[in-house]
Amino acid sequence: MSGRRFYIVDVFAEARYAGNQLCVVRDSQDLAVREMQQIAREFNYSETTFILSQTPRAGGYDVRIFTPREEVPFAGHPTLGTAFIIQQELIAAPVEEVTLNLKVGRIPVTLSYDAGRVDMLWMKQKTPEFGPFLPGDLLAGLLGLQPEQLDPEFPVQEVSTGLPFVIVPLNGLAAVRQARLNPNRYPEGTGRARTGAVLCFSRETYDPENQLHVRVFADHYGVPEDPATGSANGCLAAYLLRHGYFGPGVVTARVEQGYEIGRPSLLRLNAEDDDGVITVRVGGRVIPVARGELVQ
Repeated sequence: MSGRRFYIVDVFAEARYAGNQLCVVRDSQDLAVREMQQIAREFNYSETTFILSQTPRAGGYDVRIFTPREEVPFAGHPTLGTAFIIQQELIAAPVEEVTLNLKVGRIPVTLSYDAGRVDMLWMKQKTPEFGPFLPGDLLAGLLGLQPEQLDPEFPVQEVSTGLPFVIVPLNGLAAVRQARLNPNRYPEGTGRARTGAVLCFSRETYDPENQLHVRVFADHYGVPEDPATGSANGCLAAYLLRHGYFGPGVVTARVEQGYEIGRPSLLRLNAEDDDGVITVRVGGRVIPVARGELVQ
């Protein structure tokens, strides 16, 4: 593996060492799945991505995503962070869009620029699938909360835009801060739900410029708590639109996450309903942190 380049970036970050860190490994076409899994385990970030070639295939770059535990078909911050590295290191020129071929399908990422530098990246996620509603008192118990700490106006529901998450609306920051998921109790209590990954949120925020505060517990995917989760927030955007959380029509929101674990992040959400077809986009900034080479 001598000379195989890798990059560390902070995704959904407004400053270095905020957001969600990601390792991106270039020139990975000759790596076996076992080797990619070993590398991901060694870096031990929430995800590590592998770019499988220097040039696109069928209009997109082949990319695989691994958590320390397993390969996953889609994840939000790896998609944005990898698109950033492809634009910076492989294309090396301003482009409006970079498409990633992931296991879940083709995910386009659009880029905007400020003074010639990449400013914002947006990914269009897969059409959301709405799963079962779940009992609020059950989820409250699994999060170590009382039922009255849930927002009574909105349901608990599983949503997926590639990876499923259970969306739990809470009534304020105090409830979000108190939340602690017990993953050992989760599968036996939820029945039809497909995953032990939970996003809980409130309207009350630390920063008054933001509209929502979020925590994501993804022990099911090998991440006890994630500082910034594009896939989960895409599910949240679809949920907000479906249930009219901000009123009918369009969802446009600034979402803060990661404050409780010391990596404050900022995600932008957009969701629109066009004759019953929901389109979800999640955006944010990517900041380079380090680069190096893997050696054997």
